[in-house]
Amino acid sequence: MIVYIHIPFCHRICPYCSFYKHTPGGTDQQAFIKAVIEEARRASAYHRLADITTLYLGGGTPSMLSPSHLTELFHGLHDALPLENTHITLEANPATFGVSKAKLFKELGVNRVSLGIQSFAAPVLKTLGREHTAEEAAEAVQILQQAGLDEVNIDLMFSVPGQTIEHWQYSLDKAISLNPDHISAYNLTYEEDTPFFDKLRHHEDQDINADMFSLADQKLKDAGFLHYETSNYARPGKESRHNLAYWQGEDYLGLGPSAVSTVAANRWTNLPDTARYIQAITTLGHAKSDQEIITPEAFRTERIALLLRTTKGLPEGYLSNSPDGSVEQLIANKLAEIEDQHLRLINNGPMLVDAIAAELL
Repeated sequence: MIVYIHIPFCHRICPYCSFYKHTPGGTDQQAFIKAVIEEARRASAYHRLADITTLYLGGGTPSMLSPSHLTELFHGLHDALPLENTHITLEANPATFGVSKAKLFKELGVNRVSLGIQSFAAPVLKTLGREHTAEEAAEAVQILQQAGLDEVNIDLMFSVPGQTIEHWQYSLDKAISLNPDHISAYNLTYEEDTPFFDKLRHHEDQDINADMFSLADQKLKDAGFLHYETSNYARPGKESRHNLAYWQGEDYLGLGPSAVSTVAANRWTNLPDTARYIQAITTLGHAKSDQEIITPEAFRTERIALLLRTTKGLPEGYLSNSPDGSVEQLIANKLAEIEDQHLRLINNGPMLVDAIAAELL
């Protein structure tokens, strides 16, 4: 079992982000912390959790919680969940911590910090509405490394409106020079219900997308990173354990407002409203909203979409219902190969992963 906790608070709302989030406003953050701990306690007892392999705190911006709230949250989670051998990741914004808080992350048992840097080019940071500077971002990486965090990930984003190849190359070079354990290189997507969707989606340029993808692939591989998933590169042995478990179809439990869970083919979503979430946990003991059963065909669809993105590839068993000739055509076009009974995307295949997955359904 893997566990995700959603912390919805952000100092500033980025225009490209579609996750449930809000500024703290008048939210009683201590009441929120208590609600998450209570939900964890009840979920652990109900599902009889005995072994949690990974815990991931995302958002929002978990690192903006005060030291006292972080301490209360982690102590409560350790009481509520079996976390003795759990690998813990915390998402962080460079503008929300310094030396003392980085040391606290380490003391609280965090193994991995994922930094939402997105770019080291000032014009791109401005477009994305990020509150940190490139200098603060670089310093944040070094602070985490000096604090002794086991793993540091840098999130970068390409195909941002106004971003040039030179901007992207500079960000890649700067990230590599900081010697992180992992780099995620994401193509900006225009999500509904974000300011970017209506204003900027017509700027999308597939040729620029391909050029930037190829540049990242070349530079990061040359620097010794393994390209183990379409958007993710890691030093050997530093792949994201949490994401690998998710892609492979392990059960996952989501805690916090808007968090999604899938356990034993049952999927549900928590209320996407922090105040209502706190009230529901306090009065009902859960905040479940939408619920559905994941059918075998739906599970197959998700595995095709996710496992095709990994370098290990998709087990051939998932291809039994694919259209006749679809796999052979991919191989003939040198977009895929069969290796160790897995279909792996090669050459330009990873850039076309979503379209290829749709063809195989």
